[in-house]
Amino acid sequence: MDKRVGFKPEDQPGVASAEGGIVLLDGPNGVAVAFTPDAAAITGYSLIAAAEEARAYQPDA
Repeated sequence: MDKRVGFKPEDQPGVASAEGGIVLLDGPNGVAVAFTPDAAAITGYSLIAAAEEARAYQPDA
């Protein structure tokens, strides 16, 4: 468990795919989300920005 957030952050990545005009994100432990293409793109940019910010807090950064 990570004391900063009160749970263990997932360390396995999700996998995105496109089917019939919908973007599907399959995550660990059965997590699945369906996005419109625009929502998927915005989510992707947001995830990258948040990951870059979070890396600054990593001990080996």
